[in-house]
Amino acid sequence: MGAWPLLVFEPTGHGAGRLAYHGCLIPGVRGREWNMTWMILGLVLFVGSHALQALVPAWRQRQIQRMGDRPFKAVVSLVALAGFVGICWGYDLARSMPMVLWVPPTGMRHVAALLMLVAAWLMVAAFVPGNHIKARLRHPMVLSVKVWALAHLLANGNLEDVILFGSFLAWAVLSFRAARQRDRLDDPRPSATSAQATWVAVAGGLAVYGVILFKAHAWLVGVSPLGY
Repeated sequence: MGAWPLLVFEPTGHGAGRLAYHGCLIPGVRGREWNMTWMILGLVLFVGSHALQALVPAWRQRQIQRMGDRPFKAVVSLVALAGFVGICWGYDLARSMPMVLWVPPTGMRHVAALLMLVAAWLMVAAFVPGNHIKARLRHPMVLSVKVWALAHLLANGNLEDVILFGSFLAWAVLSFRAARQRDRLDDPRPSATSAQATWVAVAGGLAVYGVILFKAHAWLVGVSPLGY
């Protein structure tokens, strides 16, 4: 069993001291806080820009009427892009000075890998018209983000991971709830589906999952899901 992480203060004399973590010196606590600030700011911009429909639909509609649909979407896209850059930069900086909250059991890595297969199927189903997955679930892209975030929360115990994936999970839960409420109000008619489109979505999800598992994750994040 892994030991619980421990943060202690070690006096060094003359009223000064240092923070130690698992017996190792933590360099620059201020640096970690600053790195996390960039990531959190990016999350506020990125997740917030995508949560307007779920959180403030009336305000969003007023801005569209005032600015026009395309200019409003252009502004939101720029805000989301700035947020995405902040997330990537801040998360990369925060990982260089990690704070471990807990060490997930090894088995959680396998659970996360299975959940990521489901997330890949859902993501691809969102782009393949006429498949049964999208017709049944209505909003597979939001569900894909929800499953993706949950999988990474189960497999990672660092503070930056909890903040990052927890934020996306909260957004996905709220967005899916709002989308289902709109569905009940609008009562959309069922779309035509075909077995061929469903199989295309399933096969495409498997292909995307394979690329992420064996190549893309290690290339983009620097960590292989397979543990090597």
